[in-house]
Amino acid sequence: MLLEKWFRKNLKYFLLIYKDTLSISKIHAVLITSGSFRNGISTAQLIASYARTGNIDLARKLFDNLPKRGIDSWNALLIGLSRGNDPVEVINLYKRMSSEGIKLDSSTFTVAIKACTSTLDLKSGEEIWENAKEFGYGDDIFVGSSILNLYTKCGKMEEAMNVFDRMSRRDVVSWSTMITGFVKCGRIVEAIDLYRWMQREGFEGDGVVMLALIQACANFEDSQMASSLHAYIVRRSCFRMDVVVQTSLIDMYAKNGKLEIASTIFRTMRYRNVVSWSSLISGYAKNGYAGKALELLTEMKSHGFEPDLVALVSALLACSQAGFSILGREIHGYIVRRLELDQVLGTALVDMYAKCGSLTRARLLYERMMGCGDVILWNTIISSYGIHGEGEKALNIFHRMIESQIRPDHATFASLLSALSHSGLVEQGQYWFNSMIKDYKIQPMEKHYVSLIDLLARGGRVEEAGSMIQAMKFEPGVAVWVALLSGCVNHKKLLIGEMVAKKVLELNPESPGVYALVSNFFASAKKWDEVAMVRKAMKTAETKKVPGYSVVEVNGRLHSFLADDKNHPQYEQMVLVLEEMEREMRAMGYVPKTEFVLHNVEEEVKARMLLKHSERLAIAFGVMNSGPGTRLVVTKNLRVCGDCHDAIKFMSVVTRREIVVRDVKRFHHFKNGACSCGDYW
Repeated sequence: MLLEKWFRKNLKYFLLIYKDTLSISKIHAVLITSGSFRNGISTAQLIASYARTGNIDLARKLFDNLPKRGIDSWNALLIGLSRGNDPVEVINLYKRMSSEGIKLDSSTFTVAIKACTSTLDLKSGEEIWENAKEFGYGDDIFVGSSILNLYTKCGKMEEAMNVFDRMSRRDVVSWSTMITGFVKCGRIVEAIDLYRWMQREGFEGDGVVMLALIQACANFEDSQMASSLHAYIVRRSCFRMDVVVQTSLIDMYAKNGKLEIASTIFRTMRYRNVVSWSSLISGYAKNGYAGKALELLTEMKSHGFEPDLVALVSALLACSQAGFSILGREIHGYIVRRLELDQVLGTALVDMYAKCGSLTRARLLYERMMGCGDVILWNTIISSYGIHGEGEKALNIFHRMIESQIRPDHATFASLLSALSHSGLVEQGQYWFNSMIKDYKIQPMEKHYVSLIDLLARGGRVEEAGSMIQAMKFEPGVAVWVALLSGCVNHKKLLIGEMVAKKVLELNPESPGVYALVSNFFASAKKWDEVAMVRKAMKTAETKKVPGYSVVEVNGRLHSFLADDKNHPQYEQMVLVLEEMEREMRAMGYVPKTEFVLHNVEEEVKARMLLKHSERLAIAFGVMNSGPGTRLVVTKNLRVCGDCHDAIKFMSVVTRREIVVRDVKRFHHFKNGACSCGDYW
């Protein structure tokens, strides 16, 4: 008798420590032989124990054989089914409980709503929520948190907020659920505001909240909030700085452009995984540090990590930025050997080949993928033809896209209009801009206006472009006015240009390139006082003019050059090559366009300065260090100036080779004294 009492008293302990079916069955047998089971003791605990061992069939059999079932037994089976990831059976059992008139409790409703959440069954979940309120559990914190989770997972944030506002008591789980929900829906400001409210209510965020907020700061690009959040995590010793948190911080700082901090965190990590490496590689690539991204990819492989999808796409982006075609081809080979070429990688490869100057390879890859390609692939190939000045071919592909029953989106039209702009196809640009609005019901965004205004302005229709700006339904941003100003510079529309230039300055642009364009406009008009005023504005805005540089790929390596780059070991030889080429070019009719030197110096000095522009040094280096007739591909971070554009046409004749120059806007293919852009850029 005493043994039986001791066993019954410690039953819960035994059921918890034994986690295999055989041990649970022995305990079950003891209960039967002692008569305890017949007396109705601990049937719910036995059902839960069988379910916990993974033997849901025995749990259900025990449940079905019970002569009388209390709510504890029902809930034990319900929870067992839930842990076995069988949401459909959970809902079926819940409905059976309701139909049999069982008095449902908090656990019943919480588990049933959780099952609806796993299948995103919003309709059933809302029905269970209504039942919970009828049974008096509308203010239960566990049931409330479950319905919050359902609403947030289904993206129903207004409904979730209504429930949250009515909760008389909230815990960390309910706050975490709401904050995470807002982050996943992209409503970053509301997520941060809710976190601040949470703090005012005296709650401290848990790990879930912190990770959600780190993601929010990454997406919202709030560097101040990011730093504050990081400091808070460091101060709170209860938060483990594990690989997940540290990797999330790397991603957050990288997306905020704070790559030094991201790199510091990465270097101090005791343990790194593939995601850690990929996050920093992606950060470097997306912030324009192509060289660092590719160096880190090499380092990643040397540490025994195989690059994942994110790392490979980022590396291809870096190759695109740097014009590093050989490494891009190596990555392509790695993908073919090790992975399946999916849409994401395929599209990244198309983009890489096009931006490295190999439009033929990009087209071949696109043709192979066309049957299974999505709208992003089509947009990429349209954009690729656009930057190479092949507007007509971009339009042909757009027509094929329509014939393939792929519906164009706002990005498609942005790529198409940009392509038409690069080729000066004004009439087609206007037609498809209007068709986008009328036929496809896509309202124009700023990027669409920028392309059309650029198209009109560069085509000499500056006044018409100005009228279009006045007719816009929203306030035009800096990019719109810059497009108009570029046309004014090209067509010497000094009166309109002066008004536009002042408008650009009023908007306090952040880009040094915009200030440079305004400065160049005033310099071309010989308005030196205004040039000084713009430079003063640049200093006030703490903006420095970005130096022009060019990169050329020779013998599998990238070589960079600044204008008049005296630090380069082959500088003297390059200048000699350029001087020899210029003598031949002048004999053929080349005359330096010294108006492109925006400094108040002598004409001879201006001509000397033009000779040493970065793209010319890159071409000279390529000529010196490659075989006769080798195609040269040069990448420049700024727009190529008018004089260099003319000079390179002559260089292509003198050197008897094709010279491809990719500037910040587009590609120029120079061959036999002509450029693919038709002198329209």
